[in-house]
Amino acid sequence: MALDLQEIVEQAADLLGAPATLEDRDFHLVAYAAHGDTIDPVRMDSILHRRATGAVRARFERHGIARATGPVRIPADAALGQLARLCLPVRWNNVTYGYLWLLDDRQRITDPQAARAMPLCERAGLLMARQARERDDLSWKVADLLSTHPDVRTQAADDLTDAGAVETPLTVAVLRTPSPEPLNPWLLPHSVLATVWQRDHVLLLPVGNAPAALTRARRLLEERNAPVQTGVHSPCPTLDDVHEGWLRARVAARTAAPGETRDWTSLGVLRLLRTAGDEALAQTTQTPGTERLLQHEDLATTARTYLDLAGNVQRTAKTLNIHRQTLYHRLRRIEELTSLSLTEGQDRLTLHLALTIAPHLA
Repeated sequence: MALDLQEIVEQAADLLGAPATLEDRDFHLVAYAAHGDTIDPVRMDSILHRRATGAVRARFERHGIARATGPVRIPADAALGQLARLCLPVRWNNVTYGYLWLLDDRQRITDPQAARAMPLCERAGLLMARQARERDDLSWKVADLLSTHPDVRTQAADDLTDAGAVETPLTVAVLRTPSPEPLNPWLLPHSVLATVWQRDHVLLLPVGNAPAALTRARRLLEERNAPVQTGVHSPCPTLDDVHEGWLRARVAARTAAPGETRDWTSLGVLRLLRTAGDEALAQTTQTPGTERLLQHEDLATTARTYLDLAGNVQRTAKTLNIHRQTLYHRLRRIEELTSLSLTEGQDRLTLHLALTIAPHLA
């Protein structure tokens, strides 16, 4: 029976009598196995955060592990509390796909013992190579679904359908971070297809398990201390609907606060962001008066709060923590700046739309 990666790591830990950790070549955690209670901060951090830090990666790579074809010993570093460890490169067809780490502070693992574990690493390399190739192929196909060219999207949909890789209906999610933070592919369900497109993570998730899978993906990014804005659109009945679903999920992510998930269906008037570019929307929704108002943050906040609360003076004053007379003064100043009357329905609509859309325009 073929072993999976977790079983391979457990076998290696038993064979060599040491705690084992399998990471991919980007130092994402793939699997780990305890053997006794030996641990150090590097191993603990890798398990808790599911990825080694950049500093740890640089320190270990200085020992030549990326090019090594056999075991490499990493000495202890007392200043960092780092125990000595043995690195067994996980390779297939002369390509390094990851590293099997074993804590071995007292060098109890002999060279012959390490050599006996290398076939396990080769088996892991084969599995990781297959999975990496499959994930890469699927990632490219998902990217093709987002193409501006209809024929490319149609071909990608046909290929994914023929491969049986997608379960419809789908939820399309966009996860946005300030920079393209790495998303650990080994910790996502196989039913989730993912790609990076226009600097955002785009996920296709079966509707049935979308909430749990999306929460996991978001937490994997947040564990890298990356604030995540998440937008979703659901359902997409077929793969042909994914492109439009992505455009809508992208708008939802754009309007979400860091750490928040917004659904396209909850956006209300903000759906206008899908219909035109920022410049066109600004020209359509802004007036010289609203542009002047936006230069006064306290007045713009007052106007937005007042309109959000349907013109209720008492609730607005309480929300802003100001006296009613202060609010009346601000409302008169708002009317002067905008040349709009807060007692006229159309003027209120014009102002409310401008204030709602403006924060989301580049």
